[in-house]
Parts: sequence; C-alpha cells; structure tokens
Amino acid sequence: MGTALVFGIWLLLMLMNVPIAFSMLIAGTAFLLGRGDVLLGIPQRVMAGPDSIPILAVPFFVFAGMLMNSTGITERIFRFSLALVGHIKGSLGHVNVLGSVIFAGMSGSGAADCAGIGAIELEAQRKAGFDDDFNVGVTLSSATIGPIIPPSIPMVLYGTLASVSVGALFLGGVIPGLLMGAALSVMVYYYAKKRNYPVYKRATFKEMLVATAMAFWALITPAIILVGITLGIFTPTEAAIVTVVYALFLGVVVYRELTLSKLREIMLETIQTTAVFIFIMSAANMLAWVLTREQIPQVVAKTLFSVSRNPMVVLLLLNVFLLIVGCFMEGLAALIVLVPILLPAVLEVGIDPVHFGVVAVLNLTIGALTPPVGAYLYIMVRVAKMSFEDVVKAVLPWCIPLVVVLMLISFFPQLVVWLPTLLGFMKG
Repeated sequence: MGTALVFGIWLLLMLMNVPIAFSMLIAGTAFLLGRGDVLLGIPQRVMAGPDSIPILAVPFFVFAGMLMNSTGITERIFRFSLALVGHIKGSLGHVNVLGSVIFAGMSGSGAADCAGIGAIELEAQRKAGFDDDFNVGVTLSSATIGPIIPPSIPMVLYGTLASVSVGALFLGGVIPGLLMGAALSVMVYYYAKKRNYPVYKRATFKEMLVATAMAFWALITPAIILVGITLGIFTPTEAAIVTVVYALFLGVVVYRELTLSKLREIMLETIQTTAVFIFIMSAANMLAWVLTREQIPQVVAKTLFSVSRNPMVVLLLLNVFLLIVGCFMEGLAALIVLVPILLPAVLEVGIDPVHFGVVAVLNLTIGALTPPVGAYLYIMVRVAKMSFEDVVKAVLPWCIPLVVVLMLISFFPQLVVWLPTLLGFMKG
C-alpha cells in the first residue's frame, strides 16, 4: 500500500507538470510522513546522491561539449564528414550520422549533439532541399549515439550506481555505437533512394586533405580519451578534465575562436545544466532509498522470476519495461531510481552488469526520442522551429533501426563485452 502511494503521488505530480525533481522529493517525503518516520534521512540521502568521485566527470563533459559547440569544432567536423561521405546516396544524411559518431567521442551527450552539430546539419540539409521530416528524423536519431560511444555521461552515472568499472562501460559502448551509426546509414540510404535525394560531388584528394587538416585536432579527441583510459594514463573522471583542457587549447590556441565573453556564457550554461542534473540525481537517490526500504528490488525480482529465470527472457522483459519508462521519465533520473531496484534481479540470473548497463543506457536514450517526456524532442522543436507533433511524427520511424541494434546487443552480449574483455577491463 505504501509503495502504491509513492507511485500514485509521483505520477499525479508529473501529470500536473511539477518538475521531476520536486515530484520525487514530495512523493518520498509524503511516504515517510505517512509512516511516521523521522525525516532526518531525507537530507542525508539527498546529499549522498552526488557524493561520488566518478560524478565529478559529468560537469566537465558538459563543459567540454559546450566548448566544442562554441569554438568552431562542430563546423570542422561537419566539413570533414561532408568531404568523406557526401558523395554517397543520401549525402547529407550520411554526413549527419558520421558527424554524430565523431562528436559522440568528444561530448558524451546527445543533447549537446542536438543543439550543436545537429543544428548545423539541419540547416545544411534544408538548404540542399531535403524534406523536414527526414532532416529532423536523422538528426534526432543520430544524436542518440552520443551517450553510447565513449565518453558517456549516463555510463558514468550507471557505473557509479552499480559499482561497475566506468572504463569497461565506455569500451562496451564502442561497438554498439558503431552499429547504431551503420543501422541509421542504411535507413538514410533507403529514404534517399525512395525520394531521390541529391548527392554532392565526390571530394578531390586535395579537398579531402584540406578538410582533414582543418578538423585534425578535433578528430583526435576521441583517440586521446580512449587511449588514455585504456593505457591507464588517466581515469574516466580525469579524462573529462583532460577533454576540457584540450577543448580550451583548441578554442584559444589552435582555432582562436574562444573569447572571454563566450567563455563566460559557456561556464554559466554549464553551471545551470549541472545544477539541474545534480538536483534530479539527489531527489532520485532519496526516492530510490525509499523504494529500496520497501523491498521493491525483491518484489521486482520475484515478479520476473515468476515468468522465467532464463537470462534472455528476463532481459527481453526489462527491455520492454525500460522502453516504456523512457517514454515518461528523463533518462538520468530513471537510471538513478531503477538501477538499485533492477540490478539485484539482473545479477541473480547471471546477466553481466556491464552488458546490462549498455543495454539500459541505450533503452533510456531511445526514450529521449519518444513522447511525452522525450528530452531531445523539445530541443529539436526549438532548433527546427517545428511543432512538437511534427517532430514526433518525423522521428518515430527512425526508432526502428535503433531498436534493432538494441535487440542485437541484448541477445548477443559479446557485442558489448568483447572489447573491454580484450583490453583487460573485464575478466573473460
């Protein structure tokens, strides 16, 4: 009965458009008041949420993504991608996907992709005569690669909650992220053939060299991060700081497009974004504590096991559950609430926590494309200057290749665990 009250209050508040952090805090507090418990546990659990060394990576990755969007790096990535794949049927659609794959290796955020390189790609596609539903669909769906290819803000969060190596999670996201890019490129080619979209002339060798030279310093950012983590030069948390320092170096010394006024704006925006994230994380941690006290993890495990103890069946059920949750709850908040609840059941049936982490992050990232809560949808409404309904209609078909990749990595765990095992981040 107590648990039903918590969820009832929580859902009611969200339906009333109460901000998600406040709705979680109010629901948890109401439950404790109803039980007559001492409320001293609330500030303790709220403060415990962000009290973790790996979480320090989050503001730095946010800062790095915003620096790259404001210092000409995204423009150079776009021009390099255009020179590389602009001649393939679908041209700017493939450029969009490749640009997102490259940018994903720098920012760790799909929202940064949407608002940054996504805005550049969208404008270019419109000028070239591509349909708006195609433009919005490919831009939004390719932005989901951001949280999968390392670095990844959701992976840092999951690693903290599940006590799993963030380095293993980063490496586990490489192959799924590349598969997402390939699947979306197939979708781009299908639309391009069907609608006879224009292609660009193949870049000459000289043009390719120029585009590569212009983007070179930006392109090696993912390599710096991955090699540094793999060789143990720095931790994933330290990698975030290295990325910021490198982005500042590019903006001030190499490209010389970062001014003091621009830096001030970026820092203020980073502080605001991080504050929102920390507030949501703190509130969700308190709610997760309440649900754990009510033995919800045990109830979930018992319910799943009543259906099957087969790992693949359990994972399929969790996929369906997480896809539904992603429609109604912001991804990072969902991770904070659900990981402590679902992880015991996952471990009980023998599912690797790194494998489950990548699957869960991809599930909830797809949720960022689905109404009514999808965070990326609202960013695209602003960027594309289209109605929310039109944006939703445009992106839904593009969820199909993403779900296909989700099923592949769910039922073939080696697609996730092979690379971190090969590089010694996991035991074989």
